[in-house]
Parts: sequence; C-alpha cells; structure tokens
Amino acid sequence: MDWSISQLFIICPMVFIAGVVDAIGGGGGLITVPAFMISGFPVHFAIGTNKIGSAMGTLTALTEFIRDGYVPLKLSALGIIFALTGSSLGAETALLISDYVFKILMLVILPVTAWYVFKSQDLLKEEKNNDSTLTLRTYVICVLVAFFLGFYDGFYGPGAGTFMLLFMAGAAKLSVQKANGVTKAINFATNVAAIAVYFTNGKVILPVGIIAGFFSIAGNYVGARYFEKGGAKVVRPVIMIVLSLFFVRVVYDLIF
Repeated sequence: MDWSISQLFIICPMVFIAGVVDAIGGGGGLITVPAFMISGFPVHFAIGTNKIGSAMGTLTALTEFIRDGYVPLKLSALGIIFALTGSSLGAETALLISDYVFKILMLVILPVTAWYVFKSQDLLKEEKNNDSTLTLRTYVICVLVAFFLGFYDGFYGPGAGTFMLLFMAGAAKLSVQKANGVTKAINFATNVAAIAVYFTNGKVILPVGIIAGFFSIAGNYVGARYFEKGGAKVVRPVIMIVLSLFFVRVVYDLIF
C-alpha cells in the first residue's frame, strides 16, 4: 500500500493525544484507528499499522508503571497467559459469529458501565499494599478477567483496556494504580501478538507505524507521569469520555 507524508500530519497528533488518554484510562485505539482511516488507510491496514505505535506507547507507560511499583509481576504474567489464550479463542469465534450481536449488547453494557464508573468508589482507591498482600481470590478474579477480556479483544476489541482496568479495580479490588499496571502489561503482550498476525498477512506499513510510535511514546510518557501525579482523580473522567466515544462509535457502526 502506498502512503504519503501528508497522512502523518493527521495521524501523529491524534496518536499523541491517544497515548495520553491510553496511559491514564485506556481506550486510545478509539482515537487512533479512526485517525488512520480518515487519513486514507483501509481498515485492516489501519488496525495493523496502529498496533505498532500502540505497542511502542504501551511499553513506555508499562516501563513507567514498573518503575513506580504499580505492576505486580506474578499477577501480570498469569494475566498475560490467560489473555493471550482468550484472545486466540475470540479471534476464532469471530470467524463464526457476526460482531453485530456484540454491538447490540454494547448498547446496553456501555450505559450500565458508565453508571458504575460514576458511582464506584473502587476507582478512588490509592496504592496501599505490596505484592505479598495479594490473595488467592485476587489472582483467580484477575486471570478470569484477563481471559474474558482477552476473548473480547480477539472477537471485537474496542475499549478492551478500559474494561479491563474497570474490572481489575472493581471485581479484583486492586488499587487503580495496580489495576492500570496489570492492564498495561496485558495490553502490551496482546499488541505484540496482534502485530505478528497482521505483519505476516501484509497488513502493516512499518515506516508509518514506527513514526507514529514515537508520538505514541511521547503521549504515553506524558499520560503516565500525569497519572502518577494525579492518581485516581483523573481516571474517572477519562474513562467516562472513552465510554462516550465508544458508545457513539457503536451507534455509528450499527446505522452506517
């Protein structure tokens, strides 16, 4: 596929903004994939090329969160294994079932999720504990969340990181910092797996992905630093914005 420098003037600023958003509350793909498509990329090239920048940016945020002690390594490793398993099953299921059913379900799930975010106190929990305090219940819930959200990511995908952050904080009762750290670790692993699939199928424009990746790195670094300083206070409004964008996208996809 041919591409031009002018396309980068659309893609790169949006990738930077998405990186900031993604580091704080997930959902950056809701901004970047449309940006690639608006610039003229076909949908599969948009998704595949976007994964390069997404992985580079997520690795930046993940590195910052590891440095800050927000990533419990054993829990994250288990989450990655179950998320990759779920993602592969979800991708296989997507070949058999139309995603129209998922989109209809999203019209119900998204408003309910937004209500939960608005009312929940779990997103206000600050970091208090270390890895040794994580219970068996926490491990079980986290791997289940990783598997089912991995399945969702493989089947449909948009907003998977945001949903994972919510469930890690809400159901597994992790602090928002650790929930975000585990989510970033899982997101990076699933991004790398997706890159392998799209690259081997010739759906990645590597130069564009790498250039966009540097803007994603910058955005994720800014977002990760702001997250550390602002703590849980910035998570709720960012997630509400992401959910609203997701709802608009689902409605648009169903109508058009």
